[in-house]
Amino acid sequence: MNECYYDKQMDFFYNRSNTDTADEWTGTKLVIVLCVGTFFCLFIFFSNSLVIAAVIKNRKFHFPFYYLLANLAAADFFAGIAYVYLMFNTGPVSKTLTVNRWFLRQGLLDTSLTASLTNLLVIAVERHMSIMRMRVHSNLTKKRVTLLILFVWAIAIFMGAVPTLGWNCLCDISACSSLAPIYSRSYLIFWSVSNLMAFFIMVVVYLRIYMYVKRKTNVLSPHTSGSISHRRTPMKLMKTVMTVLGAFVVCWTPGLVVLLLDGLNCTWCNVQHVKRWFLLLALLNSVMNPIIYSYKDEDMYSTMKRMLCCFSQEKNPERQPSHIPSVVLSQSDTGGSQYMEDNSNRGQVCNKSSS
Repeated sequence: MNECYYDKQMDFFYNRSNTDTADEWTGTKLVIVLCVGTFFCLFIFFSNSLVIAAVIKNRKFHFPFYYLLANLAAADFFAGIAYVYLMFNTGPVSKTLTVNRWFLRQGLLDTSLTASLTNLLVIAVERHMSIMRMRVHSNLTKKRVTLLILFVWAIAIFMGAVPTLGWNCLCDISACSSLAPIYSRSYLIFWSVSNLMAFFIMVVVYLRIYMYVKRKTNVLSPHTSGSISHRRTPMKLMKTVMTVLGAFVVCWTPGLVVLLLDGLNCTWCNVQHVKRWFLLLALLNSVMNPIIYSYKDEDMYSTMKRMLCCFSQEKNPERQPSHIPSVVLSQSDTGGSQYMEDNSNRGQVCNKSSS
């Protein structure tokens, strides 16, 4: 019967993995990683909070796509929390952790990153459903969207909790990986392959969308006016899709390949010296998601801009009286009551005053 090592500190497992990387990351490298990670996390908290607030605030966004977008922002926000916890438990501190604290550290990362990835996949499927039916939004009900969101988090929590629940090497020390000293190599293979499969599905879905939109554009463009063609141009969607795919490939593939190589027990691949950089690269995807999915959406961008405008005016209240009354008076001559009804929202008043 194999001996179990639940009561050991993490230094026991790090020493068995024949690596001193945890000690090497105490100088300039660790400072750079922490500084870059801190900047990323602050941006993640700020930008994803704006996305969630915009979806809640603007009724134009009360549709399935934007609910999923808000859930993606929540997953990326959680990724920032997970990385903050990691930053306080990395470097030389890693060897002082108990097994349970190390499981918590890695479980938070696995849960948050899997949630972001699964959200991207669900959004891709939702976009496919909408575009194939020539609709701006899919006909998913709120109940179905809620079930999808719950499914996303169930998958993410499951993937993060599986090692803690038993798929680890605490009772089979010879099966321990190098990058994650108490994870079984078989689990790393399962985790990396499943995520790479999700990536492949995303590629297929977006390529199908691209081919469909390109075909429809060629058929309909001679029969559409210039203004409509410009407003609904599929090239805009195509650029967004290619940006999403490019960001995902750049940010995720290197880390997943390294995990797969470690799971396959590649002793000559030297995976230890790149793991933290690839973790930062994966975190960068959570930074880029609000930019890709929000900035390229004109309504989302304008809503976030109005929110920032209002926040700025709240900090400088002396600017408000000189703008707001003039706007209200100028509109009162031509349908002022309609203006007050449609623009009683503070954010919309900010937008009028800024223009």
